[in-house]
Amino acid sequence: MALAVIYSRARSGIDAPLVTVEVHVANGLPALNIVGLPETAVKESKDRVRGAIQNCHFNFPAKRITVNLAPADLPKEGGRFDLAIALGILAASGQIPAESLANYECVGELSLGGELRNIIGVLPIAIRARDCQRQLILPKENTAEAALVKDIEILPAAHLLEVCHHLSGQTFIETTYQQPHLANVVHDIDFSDVHGQYHVKRAFEIAAAGAHNLLMLGPPGTGKSMLASRLPTILPALTEQQAQETAAIASISEQGLDVANWLRPPYRAPHHTASAAALVGGGSNPRPGEISLSHHGALFLDELPEFDRKVLEVLREPLETGHITISRAARQVDFPARFQLIAAMNPCPCGYLGDTSGRCHCSSEQILRYRAKISGPLLDRIDMHLEVPRVSHEVLRKGSPEGEESSATIRGRVISARNIAMQRSGKVNAALSAKEVMTYCTLSQAGDKLLAQAMERFGLSNRAYHRILKLARTIADLAGIEHIDIAHLSEAIGYRKLDRKS
Repeated sequence: MALAVIYSRARSGIDAPLVTVEVHVANGLPALNIVGLPETAVKESKDRVRGAIQNCHFNFPAKRITVNLAPADLPKEGGRFDLAIALGILAASGQIPAESLANYECVGELSLGGELRNIIGVLPIAIRARDCQRQLILPKENTAEAALVKDIEILPAAHLLEVCHHLSGQTFIETTYQQPHLANVVHDIDFSDVHGQYHVKRAFEIAAAGAHNLLMLGPPGTGKSMLASRLPTILPALTEQQAQETAAIASISEQGLDVANWLRPPYRAPHHTASAAALVGGGSNPRPGEISLSHHGALFLDELPEFDRKVLEVLREPLETGHITISRAARQVDFPARFQLIAAMNPCPCGYLGDTSGRCHCSSEQILRYRAKISGPLLDRIDMHLEVPRVSHEVLRKGSPEGEESSATIRGRVISARNIAMQRSGKVNAALSAKEVMTYCTLSQAGDKLLAQAMERFGLSNRAYHRILKLARTIADLAGIEHIDIAHLSEAIGYRKLDRKS
């Protein structure tokens, strides 16, 4: 047979579009040409494939070989097509049977000796292969990641010869594999490590229960970074659907996927020197940035004013929409970015404004210029503004006489509040639309009057109005109360400090 067809998968964002690998062997001067918009790594696969076939003691056809990667207008990158190209050449030259290739999809990079090397982005490939009801041949090192997808038949192989023997019916690849154990998420840090700061812990509990954005304002050494790093310990474990979404993003990134902790909500803390592309994603072939890598988790930005202002402004749209669209001249890629923003900053350039030590000598103009690095529209999208003062040495040394609450205790209340919200609207309170806010966040006449007075006195925006209602709804859920009371609303209003006109 001079023509063979086998299926593989490319990468486009977090999707894995189908690529049909067509191999034609014809008479003529010996040559191997790859067409179909391949990038350099794909073009170089001809040498890897030739070496692998010859070192596996197959005959490399001394003919004119044409490999077409369809569709032709879809960019192809990486070494993931090596295995498909090699099998196509062997099938087209009659060295392995080509009849059963239609039932398989295969991905994997080949070494010159024929060993299969792992690739990135296997999880989206496995999802799409399952949807098409085809068996997936892949490198053995990628088995654990592909096994996260249910109802898929995986054929993990370590060598090209294993695949060829399987397709020839000589020795079949073992298709049984161990499904990942969905163990409870275990953290090595805990909220009980933090002594004092009880109102801050309360705010973190509210933020976790409703997935609200939070900004901490306080001098150095008061525990802002310590508190932020412990937010994941009180967040509920991801559902399988959420975990699959976040795992697909991690799978296509350079960091790879940690299969053992795939149910743990992601937590990202980029340095303040990060560029806009590092934060939202980018590149000629767009890859996800920090906001997508923290999808269904938390993104912590320490020293917020030290970030470039243009970098911070790119957060405004994804904070509202929950996704980011990266546009290039030839293509457009959409990444999910439903993250919870936790930020920290000093009150002034030196960091000690309001500190009892009296070390601050910053002028009011310097303080205004420093805080103006955070734009009003971005500040408006942060639900909670929180002051984190310095704790006394006595509290720092001894903590609470009753003992500090553990993360497990706080997480229990957070999970209960989230369950109430999910049963009511099917989503966390921070994700409620304007219409849903009017339905689920109704106020009494006294509550309406109080909120109207706060809006007028503090000059709050319409966006702040809706965010206050969502926050009050979460506070009521934590208390297990169906209707929003004055106390819940007052507490929610108290968290809107930095965007006031007075």
